[in-house]
Amino acid sequence: MDISVVIPLFNEEDSLQELHDWIKRVMQENGFSYEIIFVDDGSTDGSWEIIKKLKNGSNMVKAIKFRRNYGKSPALHCAFQKAEGDVIITMDADLQDSPDE
Repeated sequence: MDISVVIPLFNEEDSLQELHDWIKRVMQENGFSYEIIFVDDGSTDGSWEIIKKLKNGSNMVKAIKFRRNYGKSPALHCAFQKAEGDVIITMDADLQDSPDE
């Protein structure tokens, strides 16, 4: 696998579908094999439900859920252990960074 995209998040339900679709488009356009690892860091909104839907719709999506908010470093640590890509890219879930980059 070429790329693992690791996305730690907390209460980002509004951006997850768009972020997933954007990453998928960029990876397909460039011919990369990839996985997206979402780490829900104890969200209290509907983030986990959206992540489960994305995971059920694609074998490229992996999901980790924390029972409470532990912070970004533990979220990254868990995702790095699960990542299978030759390269690991971290992204925020708020669409602040463009997957095109």
